[in-house]
Amino acid sequence: MKFSEQWLREWVNPNIGSQELMDQITMAGLEVDGFEPVAGEFSGVVVGEVVSVEPHPDADKLRVCQVSDGREAVQVVCGAPNVREGLKVPFAVVGAVLPGDFRIKKAKLRGQPSQGMLCSESELALSENHDGLMELPEDAPVGQDMAEYLKLNDITIDVDLTPNRSDCLSLKGLAREVGVLNSEKVTAPAIKPVEAVHSEVPDIRVEAPEGCPRYLGRILRNVNLSAATPLWMQERLRRSGIRSIDPAVDVTNYVMLEQGQPMHAFDRDEISGGILVRWAKSAEKLVLLDGQEVELTEDTLVIADHDKPIAIAGVMGGEHSGVSEKTRDLVLEAAYFEPIGLAGKARHYGLHTDASHRFERGVDYNLARDTMERATRLLMDIVGGEPGEIVEVASDAHLPTAPVIELRAQRLNDVLGLDIDRETVEEILTRLGLGIDKLHKDGWQVGVPSFRPDLAIEEDLIEEVGRIYGYNNLPVTEPVGSLGLSVREEATRPVSAICNYFVGQGYQEAITYSFVDPKVQELVDPEHEGIALANPISSDLSVMRTSLWSGLLKTVNHNQNRQQPRIRLFETGLRFEQTNEGIDQQPMLAGVVVGNQNPENWVNGRRTSDFFDVKGELESLFRLLGIEVDFIASAHPALHPGQTAELMRDGEHVGWLGTLHPQVQKKLELNGTILMFELFLNSIVTGYVPNFKAISKFPEVRRDLAIIIGSDVAFAQVEHVARKHAGEHLTALRVFDVYEGENLGEGNRSLALSLFWQHPERTLGEDEVHERFNGVIDALGEELGATLRS
Repeated sequence: MKFSEQWLREWVNPNIGSQELMDQITMAGLEVDGFEPVAGEFSGVVVGEVVSVEPHPDADKLRVCQVSDGREAVQVVCGAPNVREGLKVPFAVVGAVLPGDFRIKKAKLRGQPSQGMLCSESELALSENHDGLMELPEDAPVGQDMAEYLKLNDITIDVDLTPNRSDCLSLKGLAREVGVLNSEKVTAPAIKPVEAVHSEVPDIRVEAPEGCPRYLGRILRNVNLSAATPLWMQERLRRSGIRSIDPAVDVTNYVMLEQGQPMHAFDRDEISGGILVRWAKSAEKLVLLDGQEVELTEDTLVIADHDKPIAIAGVMGGEHSGVSEKTRDLVLEAAYFEPIGLAGKARHYGLHTDASHRFERGVDYNLARDTMERATRLLMDIVGGEPGEIVEVASDAHLPTAPVIELRAQRLNDVLGLDIDRETVEEILTRLGLGIDKLHKDGWQVGVPSFRPDLAIEEDLIEEVGRIYGYNNLPVTEPVGSLGLSVREEATRPVSAICNYFVGQGYQEAITYSFVDPKVQELVDPEHEGIALANPISSDLSVMRTSLWSGLLKTVNHNQNRQQPRIRLFETGLRFEQTNEGIDQQPMLAGVVVGNQNPENWVNGRRTSDFFDVKGELESLFRLLGIEVDFIASAHPALHPGQTAELMRDGEHVGWLGTLHPQVQKKLELNGTILMFELFLNSIVTGYVPNFKAISKFPEVRRDLAIIIGSDVAFAQVEHVARKHAGEHLTALRVFDVYEGENLGEGNRSLALSLFWQHPERTLGEDEVHERFNGVIDALGEELGATLRS
């Protein structure tokens, strides 16, 4: 919010300089974003009066004027369209210096001497308006210095308020803050009720009290909107960043800046029947004051007459009911609109107005009547008129209620880190306008006024006391706290250990978006539908991922497009799935491998990573985690048939490993063999607790056998059967040869196995080993159809 320092000092005038004032406001939590002079630097400019105007003999667009500076009249050639006899304007005499170090000298314009210059607002750097001369009031004293006349020894201060401090979006609120900070009295302009002189009142009905708990209206008849807004009001508006338009608009803007309550003025003759506050109907349209036509949605609160909408509540009025010079009767509006219902409505229609900025943050719900009286008095002073009674429609059930907050003295001192005496606390609370409803030995019960909707809990009051007491006055203390060690099951491995493992294997950790391209997700996980985002960043990031592969494959494509031949990535993160109970978020671990197994150098060859390389790395991970996982041949729509394994732990699905399907690879424009895996983290992080076992001192016994078995039987099945029947002292089982040939028959292969036994406390007997060995052979034959190879 921008405001004039001079205007603020009319309300409260502490004995401090401008810079100290701005520093003080910033330290109170109302950050000053910047400041600037209200006008350019100039000298030698006085109030001048145009005594006479004659046509230029040699130029159609120029005029030869006689201008008085209070002492003498001199000739000035001027081309402004609004120059006329009797006009009072800023007059730069010979020797004056205008902004930009522009010096005024005697000159000749098309043969006519000119001794000075009549100025527009832009030439004095008051504004960017250069359409004509700056017109001064008729009572402007001729010859007075312009800087003195307009009180230009002033600065505009721009305060960047946080959204919770809506009470400071006005001179009233800012003055209250400055008064509190300096223990100074605030002198506000007196507001007295305006007596009605006629009995005509607007017909007001509120059909949406939940959106508009309070609405006030008043008719002001027989106004003269061709009157000029007083220069002092124009200047205050200009210094607050608002352009003067006409008296009705200027007054409503002025009271908004002064009091913090937005208002609006309607042309009564353009209102059909009466005023209706309601929700918009589907497909209703409204042409706004800026000329834009909008189609209203049903959740938009509107001000309407009996035929049509005439304004978007709290945002902008309609063009049809707007005031003009022809307007003779006004309907003044002041209301309280519920902030949550209004939030975002202006942005929905591509708008942002001073009114919506305030209503969205919360306006004092008890302010409308005083503001109506203030605006009525100002309008009558400028444009005349006959006021009627104020009509108020309010719903007490929907109006906010002032909370009472308990503030504990000990809590206040603990948070601020010092002991503030009770008298100081009570003085601060009282100066802030807060009411102390009840005193007790432990603290205070504090009543919150209607202009402070941001105060709701005890911590809010502590912050208020702290900032008024002064943050610089608070002691520097070290925070003290006790942190208990979190309990972690010894059998559960931290995710960091898994990440460290993959980094040690040469992988890079990736972090990709949780929202992905729906087309990519459809390719890698067609069995699950992604959750669509209500407001996506872009169309290719519009659904929540159901698999980490979506982001990893996009990353592979990004790297391959930048000539990276060897890619090894892993990622940990959440996947999102819609269930009947809501959104299920599951932590996942996924990885992708492309290119050579090892970095290229003089030792390592260029062997491309294959399925078994990645399978071996996962098996090493599972040993690190202390779990046993079976790799079962299976099928997945995104993986290559015959090169896909489902990972099972104790009969539970824990993930997938495989090669990317060629068709998917082609659609994603990827090169080379793409190996991928994805695991459910919660299913693999808990394993066995490591424990010590003594190394046996007794000899190890080895037995070898070669079996013929069907090619469709996985080695995992062979290993499972062998271990189950080999007894508890089996220490290892290895495959040392695999053979397939015509002599074995079609669909068969030969596996050569080594089995090792070792007892921890004694030497195993030959009969024991033979019994176990034969048991393995028999079980393989019975359960898997294996036969001994002769």
